[in-house]
Amino acid sequence: MQIDGSAAIVTGGASGLGGATAHALAAAGATVYALDLPSSIAAAPAVDGVTYLEADVTVPAQVSAAVEQAAGGSAPLRVVVNCAGIGPSARILSKRGPHDLDLFRKVVEVNLIGTFNVVTLATAEIAKTEPVDAHGQRGIVINTASIAAYDGQIGQAAYSASKGGVVGLTLPAARDLASSGIRVVTIAPGIIDTPMLATVSEDFRAALADGVPFPKRLGTADDYSALALSIITHDYLNGEVIRLDGALRMAPR
Repeated sequence: MQIDGSAAIVTGGASGLGGATAHALAAAGATVYALDLPSSIAAAPAVDGVTYLEADVTVPAQVSAAVEQAAGGSAPLRVVVNCAGIGPSARILSKRGPHDLDLFRKVVEVNLIGTFNVVTLATAEIAKTEPVDAHGQRGIVINTASIAAYDGQIGQAAYSASKGGVVGLTLPAARDLASSGIRVVTIAPGIIDTPMLATVSEDFRAALADGVPFPKRLGTADDYSALALSIITHDYLNGEVIRLDGALRMAPR
């Protein structure tokens, strides 16, 4: 599917994976609507072709308003990339006691339910567009999981469960949306050098990179965005989860 001339929604679009993807889509000719929280948008750079919209992915009314704006422009809405997410760490049982249930709920609400919320509302609009080819293709959704869905480490119970849910959503979503000509693909990144790693030391960063079989480096947001754009243009790719991790398999800790 062609990116140029399409409208795209990117959640978490003010920085990190979402920021890089929003910039790459705009550079490829898309009209991009980057959804994020107000504090993140305030720190985001101005980019030609990218409009920032304040929206919490867990709040249907906010997402619906953003989707309506994206779908109401001159370019048809055809692309959704879900990058919004959180990743706090907590053990199921620690010296401080059992895992806080509200924290578990919050992680699942943002990472899984927030993703589903955007998928349902955005695809309802994509389904109204005219097909772009003889097979009836109308658009694509790319969701973001994590290798933690498969190799969850100590302290990642909530995060791994939420991302495992995103993995499990992929195939049934692709099947549900097939009749509307909408593909669904999930990217499961490994260790990506994003603002979430900004507080770690260089030694720790080097140790993380050394654990990657090849290439021996941390992934970048540009690695993610390049894969996302490739998925969009590869029309036969659907219902699949792609690990983007340099063959990394995480140890328990």
